Amino acid sequence: MPPPPRTLVVLLLAVIAVSAHGRLLASDGLPGQGSASDATVLRLPSAGRPVGEAEEGGCEMTYGFLPCTETAGGNLFLALAYGFLMFKSATYLSAGSELLLEILGPGIVGGLFLPILGALPDALLILVSGLSGTKEVAQSQVLIGMGLLAGSTIMLLTILWGSCVIVGKCDLSEDSTTIDSQDTKAFSLFGSGVSTDLQTSYAARIMAISVLPFIVVQIPQILKLKSGHRLTLLLGLIVAVLLLLTYCLYQIFQPWIQRRKLEYSKLKHVMSGLLKHAQMHTFGHLIDDDGTPNVSVIEKLFHKIDLDNDGRIGRGELQAFIVGVNFEDIELDSNLAADQVMADFDRSRNSSIEKGEFVDGVLRWLEEAKRVVAGSGAYSKKFMDDFHITTGEEHNALLDKHEEDDESIENPTWTCFKAISLLLLGTAMAAAFADPLVDAVHNFSSATSIPSFFISFIAMPLATNSSEAVSAIIFASRKKQRTLSLTFSEVYGGVTMNNTLCLAVFLALVYIRGLTWDFSSEVLVIFLVCIIMGLFTSFGTKFPLWTCFVAFLLYPLSLILVYILDYKFGWS
Repeated sequence: MPPPPRTLVVLLLAVIAVSAHGRLLASDGLPGQGSASDATVLRLPSAGRPVGEAEEGGCEMTYGFLPCTETAGGNLFLALAYGFLMFKSATYLSAGSELLLEILGPGIVGGLFLPILGALPDALLILVSGLSGTKEVAQSQVLIGMGLLAGSTIMLLTILWGSCVIVGKCDLSEDSTTIDSQDTKAFSLFGSGVSTDLQTSYAARIMAISVLPFIVVQIPQILKLKSGHRLTLLLGLIVAVLLLLTYCLYQIFQPWIQRRKLEYSKLKHVMSGLLKHAQMHTFGHLIDDDGTPNVSVIEKLFHKIDLDNDGRIGRGELQAFIVGVNFEDIELDSNLAADQVMADFDRSRNSSIEKGEFVDGVLRWLEEAKRVVAGSGAYSKKFMDDFHITTGEEHNALLDKHEEDDESIENPTWTCFKAISLLLLGTAMAAAFADPLVDAVHNFSSATSIPSFFISFIAMPLATNSSEAVSAIIFASRKKQRTLSLTFSEVYGGVTMNNTLCLAVFLALVYIRGLTWDFSSEVLVIFLVCIIMGLFTSFGTKFPLWTCFVAFLLYPLSLILVYILDYKFGWS
């Protein structure tokens, strides 16, 4: 397993160092000489007090040793630190899931376990939001879980969906079909846009159906019943679990959803081979030690491929370069590979790759390499080797559509060990830091008098969904119907897991702890956004640029609607 990034190691060492030194940042005076009015920013275990016991009038340390604070600034720092650790856990889970899918392929593992692992960070945060403390404390903190559930779903369908439309837009022809890789109409609201295939609209319909549990739990409020709230909670939980199982079984027996995740691996492996070859045979590294792309080396590579020095790379020159790259691990069709690279790099559609197009294309693939080689702390020759090995494993998994062939993977045992290690590390980090993050958000809410729902709605999805969001935007930037279909399918699949698995965890928590169901406004905004975007995307495959502004507008409107319903009409 690759070593954790240096930033993660530094952050963990900082927490350990702080925990070893008693108090941090106590104001006014030397240790032991402060007055009663001292405001301790971060509290840690001190002599004479049992570990885990809160000081009188002070905060309570998570697990008895993690630092805590009563100030807004201190809690903001802790929320950012724990949020970053949750982000890394989501990254490790995503990387491990992709490796496991490449090894085992679509089937029970890909259809049942991997979707659950992808939603695990959100599910754990929702679980710990109301798991500990008294019933009154749980009722207050569970708003954080609902804020995360609503914020994650709405962010995926509004901000991320709209962003993918902007970065993936292509020219629309007269019959409203998109022209792959051609983007000459700038920000024309009706002249440019994106298109997806028919199967992507099926994923959108599944997402729209997944809001059914929200309707079930709101039956007493809809019918203005004075009883039956716990019964509808139980029914909603059962419906959510059944929909989750149905969705996973659907992926097992209709594995096109999983197949889409592997379709792009062939081009990824070709590009990783070209980058690895360039790293070995050009004057310098394509990427510096700090992760910054080396544009001058990329330009040298361009001139090396441009044999006739006419300032552009023709298809024949590109194919000649690909033939010179030694792809020992796969049988490569150089004609097909040249066509794929030309289609990906030639944005002007003039059957040649100019220097600017070549530099932009390599920069995109270097960003993809950073994302794929999760956890790599150094950007050296080994970084390119890891990228090439990983994409080779993806390619070999794709070659066999109907049965697994362990010999197609260079080292299946090591790859399996790496996948399981990443999954275990991601799961352990999510389990360890979910509770401290919830505590920090709750304390920050108390210190600032900002409702915890709005904090978790806006901030916490950034910790759990950033990795997937970056990956989606990178894929959308290819400006191809194929990759855009994959991107939007992933978005709809993430929302479906939120509406089934994460909601099931939340409903089980409320039911078992006997909490009051008082989330009508939050449920309403989730329902409205899912239905609007679901209907919008279920019966169409072409989306002009103006549609992204509809999606963007739904995000602030959701926050405004919750505020009005809760604080003006008293729904809460």
